[in-house]
Amino acid sequence: MADLFDNPMQLCGFEFVEFASPEPNVLEPLFESMGFTLVARHRSKDVLLYRQGEVNFVIDREPHGRAAYFAAEHGPSACGMAFRVKDSHAAYGRALMLGAEPIDIPTGPMELKLPAIKGIGGAPIYLIDRFEDGKSIYDIDFNYLDGVDRHPVGHGLRVIDHLTHNVYRGRMTHWARFYEKLFNFREIRYFDISGEYTGLTSRAMTAPDGRIRIPLNEESTRGGGQIEEFLMAFNGEGIQHIALLSDDLIDVIDRLRAAGVPLMAAPNAYYYAALDTRVPGHGQRVADLQARGILLDGTVENGAPRLLLQIFSKTVLGPVFFEFIQRKGDEGFGEGNFRALFESIERDQVERGVIKV
Repeated sequence: MADLFDNPMQLCGFEFVEFASPEPNVLEPLFESMGFTLVARHRSKDVLLYRQGEVNFVIDREPHGRAAYFAAEHGPSACGMAFRVKDSHAAYGRALMLGAEPIDIPTGPMELKLPAIKGIGGAPIYLIDRFEDGKSIYDIDFNYLDGVDRHPVGHGLRVIDHLTHNVYRGRMTHWARFYEKLFNFREIRYFDISGEYTGLTSRAMTAPDGRIRIPLNEESTRGGGQIEEFLMAFNGEGIQHIALLSDDLIDVIDRLRAAGVPLMAAPNAYYYAALDTRVPGHGQRVADLQARGILLDGTVENGAPRLLLQIFSKTVLGPVFFEFIQRKGDEGFGEGNFRALFESIERDQVERGVIKV
């Protein structure tokens, strides 16, 4: 995808998401049920590489150190992420010049020194310029398992589409400016959603390359809602969910269900019968979507549909969950589904007693 605007850090997509879990068999069964395969182990650390398509999930199981401390504070969760850049040293130097806080990542002998800066909740943002097959950070710092496909197809999840940050009220502007200043992100969507009892605001930030998307979510002034609940359960700001892109979401969902991945049901207020009116000419089999709880959003212009199909897992790592999507020309975030999803979560909060009515 061509750069959308000036790309001073020469960003070119997500490289990996790092997860913290000092206890084994917490994240591994979840990732395997989602179609990921263990393809490599770190040469000197208890760190695993799970892969599906071009999605890299790194699990840090070291009993001591930064990831272990993160897990002790937040539970097993996403504790860092990596951006691909053309020149990591140039990008790192520019980030520090603009006020980013460096994070020192300890390395062993003959291992790469990965430049990193402090991001959401103190989690590192790594800047990676070695990502070609045979020359990547994994080829240098990891040992691939014998007989394992290094690029497994899995359930058909191809790339990381976006990941969200939940932030304290009044901090959304801070984090928007953080990404704008360092990486030249731009706000491409803004949501202000009010339910019966609570509300939230969200800024969808996109990098110049169009491949890194980070929506920022903040509780409304009414308080007591789903963002506030996340912050309490997670014990701070952090990554709320990770969205994974596919080319055939119906097939992916059938595979995820068969593997036992818990998925959210479509909200009661989501009327599939109204899809033909809301998105006329969408061309999708509504019965297939409804049977799986897949939400549909988009527009039709001059007879050409631009669609987004999406569905969410239930919370699977404390308050953290995953999103599974398919884009058919729509580059948004499901604006037409946003209110229905918000109201569904709000009703669930009422039923669990989180919101007192």
